[in-house]
Amino acid sequence: MTHVVDDAVETGLSAQAEAAALEGDLDTASLLADQAMLDGDRRGAEVAAAVLAQRGMLADSVALYRWAESVDGVRSGFAVAALLGVGDLPAASAQLAAFDDSTRTPTSLSTVESLVAHGLAESVTGSAVAALSQLVQAAAVLEPHAGKVLLPDTPSALACLVALHLGQLDMAESAVSDDAMRHVLLRAWISLQRGDLAAADVPSQCPGPRDELFAAAIQIGVARRRSDLAGLLDAWPRARDAVIAHPVDLFVLQPVGEIAVAAARLHEDEWLAPRLAEADELLERLGRPALWSVPLHWFSLQAAVASESPSAAARHANALSTMARSSRYAAALAACARAWLRVLAGDVQVEPVVAAARELRAVGLGWDGARLAGQAAIRTGDHAAMTTLLTCARALHGTPHTPSPGPQLSPREMEVAELLVGGMTYKQIGERLFISAKTVEHHVARIRQRLGSTSRRELLARLRIIIAG
Repeated sequence: MTHVVDDAVETGLSAQAEAAALEGDLDTASLLADQAMLDGDRRGAEVAAAVLAQRGMLADSVALYRWAESVDGVRSGFAVAALLGVGDLPAASAQLAAFDDSTRTPTSLSTVESLVAHGLAESVTGSAVAALSQLVQAAAVLEPHAGKVLLPDTPSALACLVALHLGQLDMAESAVSDDAMRHVLLRAWISLQRGDLAAADVPSQCPGPRDELFAAAIQIGVARRRSDLAGLLDAWPRARDAVIAHPVDLFVLQPVGEIAVAAARLHEDEWLAPRLAEADELLERLGRPALWSVPLHWFSLQAAVASESPSAAARHANALSTMARSSRYAAALAACARAWLRVLAGDVQVEPVVAAARELRAVGLGWDGARLAGQAAIRTGDHAAMTTLLTCARALHGTPHTPSPGPQLSPREMEVAELLVGGMTYKQIGERLFISAKTVEHHVARIRQRLGSTSRRELLARLRIIIAG
């Protein structure tokens, strides 16, 4: 490593650090940037700040931007992004005002810096649409420099995140079109939200904590949607470790939420509880902006449903209702949350459930709509209602996905499984499906054999995972 530093002195430590970071070698970049800072190099501090931001250490990134400002008094717009990321709204507002008042050379990169700072501030305190517009503009200005300039995050990735939080999946996907790992993972995340699981492929390991967090969330999200219990268990250690390694910030709330749902299904909630508390405190400090708050409440609602906690589900459903007017996406999630509360209480109303499920499909979340309809179906005592809801669930599954490698149940076996998990006896299931109790017993025996379950408790546990998706 000393050899690297010695060679770098001849070409400029900060330039070498930036080149290493652009190649994805964050460790070497950090070492070289530290050496540059010891020589009083402002650019070295900016490189170190960007590297720390990519590692998810936004608070430390702010400290480095502050140090860089102390060298020549030039304010950083990227410090605004970092301050918002850790939930320090007063400091971010003051930083933005000072940045606007400072004198800067009007380069294209300074334009990008300004658009990113103002766009992210707008996403918290103003219009989400205006924020998206500014970030898309920043991405267009940066395009000729793509891959050549080190930033804490690309404007394209930030535009994608804002679009995702608005439920605009097509717009989010169009923002991240190159082959950078950050963009590849965001496209996989979009595929996961759509239910296109075959396209939600991720590397087995990512070098940076931020990328690893998204990759781990995608992997465990795919297993959850495939009702693949073995896959869910296999993916859990990676997801747990990724959450531990990456501090919570504004820009990772969705993957943290996805992992929280999986944790609830696996009864590993204690690993996510501190992170979810941090996320809640962060949003509180920012004034609970609807754009950033809505998806986390949605994931938290799903976690509450998975852990059978109606009171927690009601809390998040109420929060979604207060934000329903902020966007069509928020309204769809709020309607679905209300339907979930009624379903959990045993009050299955077919029309509201179907309407909420279809609205979720309209905002790109067909899998979530199908899950709502499916869960409502197994909780109703009305055969006609159950048939309507199951038909709705199957229609809303959307893009076909590759089935999990585990045993697959036939449609009739799925009906039996859903009613069995709902607490019905063989006789009650037979009456509901117009078959004999003996036939139901044969179906259950085949299901037990397919899943390799050795006890009724294990069978029901596996079926709950499969049905809940």
